[in-house]
Amino acid sequence: MNFLHKIAAATGLILFALGSAQAQNKELVVGSSATYRPFAYENPNKEIVGYDVDIIKAVAQKAGVPIKIVNTPWTGIFAALNNGDVDLIISGVTINDKRKQSYDFTAPYFEARQLIAVPKDSSVKTLKDLAGKKIGVVNGSTGDDIASRQFGKTNSDIRRFESTPVVISELVNNGLDAAIGDNGVIAFRVQEHKQLKTINDPSFPKEFFGIVVKQGNKALLDKLNAGLAAVKADVSYAKIYKKWFNADAPVLPAQ
Repeated sequence: MNFLHKIAAATGLILFALGSAQAQNKELVVGSSATYRPFAYENPNKEIVGYDVDIIKAVAQKAGVPIKIVNTPWTGIFAALNNGDVDLIISGVTINDKRKQSYDFTAPYFEARQLIAVPKDSSVKTLKDLAGKKIGVVNGSTGDDIASRQFGKTNSDIRRFESTPVVISELVNNGLDAAIGDNGVIAFRVQEHKQLKTINDPSFPKEFFGIVVKQGNKALLDKLNAGLAAVKADVSYAKIYKKWFNADAPVLPAQ
């Protein structure tokens, strides 16, 4: 190999190394629906804040990856991941078998269950008591799945909306008899409306939220899981949970 060839080869190696470093430090775009208070919402300064936001920032810091959080409507959030508009999703997404057929999830970062919200004078005590009543859910949510299984997917009494605030607004304004949604969000919204109360149906299973990536993206999934494990291992997870829910953080399963 002559001198010029050696220079060319060395230059090629340098460019390859730089390209690899840039790829490793590529800013990841995080999709999150900012209508899901206290998990993700816009503050008065139009910044996206919330439990999910604090968790993903802590995970990214531990994993050593830069991120940018983008407000992505729930109704199009999975399409955004499929199309490559976002690299990952953190938006109160319940880990379930149906979704795992199409996407990969990290270990859980939040323990969830469904709650029913009704007016304070309602006699509703369980999910079955909602038969024949107008039920509000977020389209495609776990609450939607539960109502659909119980009363039929095409049942006209199930009213589907884009976000929980809209569902609660309809309930407060007597457009609905009840709402079903994730405990963190429903409990938070009911605190804002003293004419409402929550119902905990014991038949509702315990659920978990996970961070979502494209199926097969093992490199990113491993990085996120490592970062999440580090967040759970130190005081970060407990502090973030206490900040948003004013309670001690539950112990989460490793997977």
